[in-house]
Amino acid sequence: MASATKEKDGKAMATDVIAPGADEPDERPKPRPAPQKEPGAGFFTIYKKGQGYWTRMGTALGAALIVALTTWFFYQQLPVIVGGMLTPANATPDQMRAASHTAKNVTMGISAALLIGLSLLCWRLMNKPTSVDFLIATDSEMKKVNWTSRKELIGSTKVVIIFMFLIAFILFGIDILFGYFFKLIHVLDAGPFG
Repeated sequence: MASATKEKDGKAMATDVIAPGADEPDERPKPRPAPQKEPGAGFFTIYKKGQGYWTRMGTALGAALIVALTTWFFYQQLPVIVGGMLTPANATPDQMRAASHTAKNVTMGISAALLIGLSLLCWRLMNKPTSVDFLIATDSEMKKVNWTSRKELIGSTKVVIIFMFLIAFILFGIDILFGYFFKLIHVLDAGPFG
């Protein structure tokens, strides 16, 4: 409630005035505070260190595998492309050796730059506060999962395998019946077994 003052006979009086809509709750969405960085935090500091360890490690291993395979692919393919650009049309064997050596050096340089660039990009993306908060939340949710016991897992696997073979045999029988039926009505020239 807001208070207002009025002049009455030369004296100030306070009265209670209710502002319109003051009793209604504020339903506007509250802005989420932005994640705060620690003072002096640099590029290589780890945001919320120690939280979500296993999901971070899994993500880092997956990213490292993708970066390594991408770099290896370019390392394998670039010598052909670069060598073709550096070799003259009517090259002598000495010119071809020189072009091959230059292509190898250029390929090594591009591959190293790609490896470093992709690694830094992955590092930055995995330490971005929103990504880190997601990985921490994922880790906490994975701890809540009720994993099945070994006995339940083996029993469920047996049921799936048995039903898979049962359905395969039923479909095989239906296929044989349809094969003979279509031979009987002269749609097929031969039956299921020839």
